[in-house]
Amino acid sequence: MMRSLFFLFLLYSTSLIANQDVIIVDRVVPNSIELAFPNERNIEPEISDFQINNFILMSNDDGERFAVVTLTNLSSGSRTLNHNHLMAQVSNGERINPLPFKQAFKGDETISLTLGFGENKFPLLTIYTRAK
Repeated sequence: MMRSLFFLFLLYSTSLIANQDVIIVDRVVPNSIELAFPNERNIEPEISDFQINNFILMSNDDGERFAVVTLTNLSSGSRTLNHNHLMAQVSNGERINPLPFKQAFKGDETISLTLGFGENKFPLLTIYTRAK
């Protein structure tokens, strides 16, 4: 009996741990969203040749934030996108960069990327770039 209870407890614990890593789609955001949080420190992404076409915001129960972002290189030449070219705004008004990454783009190429934004108790509201 004790062995059966231990096995059930072990199985239940493993199930709980496995479920914490599941990433859930929070929402698909339309391009028309406009937020007006103050930006006293003038925090902005680096200027780039990249345009965000759309994005899907995701998270897990541990508070990790993710996004699938589809971007286009507006230049006819090759460019490299990195974490400093993108910024997310969270629901407390804070602006954060994604975790470090680099992605090469050919001229006029469009690519979808899954990006991590680390842990945050506030959800992501929008993701943006700053064009030339």
